[in-house]
Amino acid sequence: MGEGQAMVAAARALQPVVRAHAEQAQALRHAPEPVVRAMADAGLYRLAAPACFGGAEADPISTIEAIEAISEADGSIGWVLMIGIETVGIGGSLMEPDMAAGLFAEHPDLVMCGALNPQGRARPVEGGWLVSGRWPFASGCHHATFFWGQCVVEGSTPTRLIEVLVPRADYEILDTWHDGPAGTGSHDVQVQDLFVPAEMVTEVAGRSPRHDGPLYRLPPFSRLAYNKVGVATGIARAALDSFVELAEHKVPRLSSRPLRERSRAQRNYAEAEAALRGAGVRVRGRARRVGDGVRRRPGRPPAAGAGPPRLLARLPGSDPGGGPSTRPRAPAPTWRGRPSAGPDATWPWWPSS
Repeated sequence: MGEGQAMVAAARALQPVVRAHAEQAQALRHAPEPVVRAMADAGLYRLAAPACFGGAEADPISTIEAIEAISEADGSIGWVLMIGIETVGIGGSLMEPDMAAGLFAEHPDLVMCGALNPQGRARPVEGGWLVSGRWPFASGCHHATFFWGQCVVEGSTPTRLIEVLVPRADYEILDTWHDGPAGTGSHDVQVQDLFVPAEMVTEVAGRSPRHDGPLYRLPPFSRLAYNKVGVATGIARAALDSFVELAEHKVPRLSSRPLRERSRAQRNYAEAEAALRGAGVRVRGRARRVGDGVRRRPGRPPAAGAGPPRLLARLPGSDPGGGPSTRPRAPAPTWRGRPSAGPDATWPWWPSS
C-alpha cells in the first residue's frame, strides 16, 4: 500500500470520530477541535504537501478518496479537510524552501485555511508588506495555524496578486456564517494594517511551484477542481447508504411491506447508485490520464493564470457553467434478474443488510 492509500485508510478509520462530533459541529458552526486534531495527527492535512517537508505528496485519486471518506461521515468536515489539503499543499509548494522547511518542522500538526480570492490590499514596506483585508468563506479558520489570503498589490500595473501567510493570533474571525453546512465554519477573516514579512508571502499567479514532483506539474486550478469532487461524492454516498438503512424497515403508508420491496424505490436507488459510481469512474479516469500526462512531460507547469485548467470535474445532472444539464438523460441501467412475483417483489441486486 502506497502512502496515499495509507492516508485513505487513515481517513476511513476516523469516520466514527467525525460522526460522533457531527451534531456538535452544527451547533458550534465550525469544526470541533478534537476532529481537527485527529485529522492533523493522522497526517491528512499533509496529503498534498511536498514529501521533502514530511508531506505525503499523494496522487489525485488518493486525495479524492480521503476527502470522500471524511465527507461520508460529515460533509461539513470533509469540506474543511479539503480546504486544508489545498492550502497546505499549494501554499507549501510555493513557499521559499528554507522557510517552508522550518514551518513544517515547527508545526508537525500544521493546519491551514485560506482564500484565493483577492479581497486584501498589500503595500510594500521595508522587509515585507503592510496588509489589510476581509476575506469571506474562510472555512476551517477557527483551528487553523495560519490563514493564507490573496491580496492585490497597491498601485501595480498590470494587477499583481500575492498571498500572505497570517498566524492565527493575527487575524480576526467575524461571525458571519449562519447558512449552508454550518460545520464548515466559513466565517469572514479580517486583518488591518498587519505587517507580513517578505518570506511569508507566495505568488500563485506569478510563480511556478518550487518542487518538481508530478503533483506540482498539475495546473493549480485543476487541483482545486478535483478536490471538490471528493466532498460531493462522499455526501452522495452517505445519502444513498442512509436511504438503504431507512428502506430496510420503513413501511410506507397504505402498504404492508417495507420500502425495499417496492420496485420504484429499487429502480430509483439503482439509477442513483449508477450515477454516483459512474461519476467516480469518470473523475478517477480523467485524473489518471492527466497524471500520466504530466509524468511524461518533466518540468514545472506555468504559473496559475498562464493557461486554462487541464482538469474539470462534472457530476451527472450538472453543467460546467453551473446550470442544469441539457444533455438527454441516460437510460436506466438494466439489472440481471426479474421480479419473482408482481411489481413490488425484491430484486436480487438490493444491498444486503
